[in-house]
Amino acid sequence: MDMHTVVVGTHGTTAEDVISVARGAARVVVSEEALAAVAASRQVIDDLAAKPDPVYGVSTGFGALAVRHISPDLRAQLQRNIVRSHAAGMGPRVEREVVRALMFLRLKTLASGHTGVRPLVVETMAAILNAGITPVVHEYGSLGCSGDLAPLSHCALTLMGEGDAEGPDGVVRPAAQLLAEHRIEPVELREKEGLALLNGTDGMLGMLAMACADLARLITSADITAALSLEALLGSEKVLAPELHAIRPHPGQGASAANMLAVLKGSGLTGHHQDDAPRVQDAYSIRCAPQVAGAGRDTLAHARLVADRELAAAVDNPVVLPDGRVESNGNFHGAPVAYVLDFLAIAAADLASIAERRTDRLLDKNRSHGLPPFLAGDAGVDSGLMIAQYTQAALVSEMKRLAVPASVDSIPSSAMQEDHVSMGWSAARKLRTAVQALGSVVAVELVAATRAIELREGLEPGPAAKAVIAAVRAAGVEGPGGDRFLAPDLAAAEVFVRAGGLVEAAETVTGPLA
Repeated sequence: MDMHTVVVGTHGTTAEDVISVARGAARVVVSEEALAAVAASRQVIDDLAAKPDPVYGVSTGFGALAVRHISPDLRAQLQRNIVRSHAAGMGPRVEREVVRALMFLRLKTLASGHTGVRPLVVETMAAILNAGITPVVHEYGSLGCSGDLAPLSHCALTLMGEGDAEGPDGVVRPAAQLLAEHRIEPVELREKEGLALLNGTDGMLGMLAMACADLARLITSADITAALSLEALLGSEKVLAPELHAIRPHPGQGASAANMLAVLKGSGLTGHHQDDAPRVQDAYSIRCAPQVAGAGRDTLAHARLVADRELAAAVDNPVVLPDGRVESNGNFHGAPVAYVLDFLAIAAADLASIAERRTDRLLDKNRSHGLPPFLAGDAGVDSGLMIAQYTQAALVSEMKRLAVPASVDSIPSSAMQEDHVSMGWSAARKLRTAVQALGSVVAVELVAATRAIELREGLEPGPAAKAVIAAVRAAGVEGPGGDRFLAPDLAAAEVFVRAGGLVEAAETVTGPLA
């Protein structure tokens, strides 16, 4: 577990900090500079609240109800009410890491000095994160515009000491009880604070940051399994030569080709044993592996650029500007994040698709160049990995459905005041499912490729392949032989891939891979 401290200042945060707080136990500290900026912006709001002029979110209703001026005696109730009414999520609970990322990123924006909340709100949110209290947030309720409204509202409800939350022990209890146990006083919200707690793209951004980290590891893992499949199929490594990729200078493509070439270095299987059926060229799923994985790498690089910009942003409406103006804006619209979430789902689906085609080739005796049918011990009596490929195909099919963009949809809301929305939360939710599936698909290819290499008796695999095979066997994935209960092998391979074991094993030989 990551126990370091993450300092929240006025200039945004990093994806690494988001992941440390969301998935680890990093402690959150708000800098003195940030607290001073928060106090200064709060003074602007207090001054506006004392004037008779209506200001959105300070002395008016919200959304289509912004036409009503709210008197001072009703403003605390107004802020409570927006949280309670907007905490309208439904469906299954969202994962703990997503909720922690959501809260941390809202804290990041509150600490920017552009939202007008009191320092007390910022400090209380940090205290809740540090106590390991996680609000109960539900799957449905965000349209990816005007912020991830329902998810953030459920978090704000916990800040008020209302609703339910999960304690550090994993048990869901009333939020008021959990706050009391950790000596955290519930916040009585004042002007603008309820609105400021709800108005951001924090959920979709948190899921993007985590997906980028997971996909980076999986793309490298797919480079390794592609190389192992090439080796098992007695393919040619000549297509990986740097000079070939230099003349089509996509950086991701060059990186993936270099990874594959490093994994194949010293192999006795590649390109030298095709006398039975000479091949001028390998199939696309082998030969074009760097082009497909590389395109995914470049898509990921673009997504990270968008994420970094968003991590540096302060998303709220209205915002307090450095010159003291409080201005309405549309920065809460999730389109920039939604687009790359959808783009990554497309890249993940295609990477899974080409991996499945390589697996199928390994199992088909008519295309595997001498390997036994389905890599079975005694084909006919044994079915080998036949149904592992079925499972892989089912996952790929699901990923293709998940690749349908969410961001092209829009259902108007709030009596047509919010008449175009991003659906970025939905894009993020389906990307999480796609990333999970990609890990499973790569794991199946790993099981097939390592078994196939071991079945090439009399031929010497490369040092990297040997290291991977030894590590995956130590992780509980058995090698060639008769049929056995296969699901535990696939599950062990999946854990091995997801935890980074595949990359680590290859890198003991290759050195750092891209």
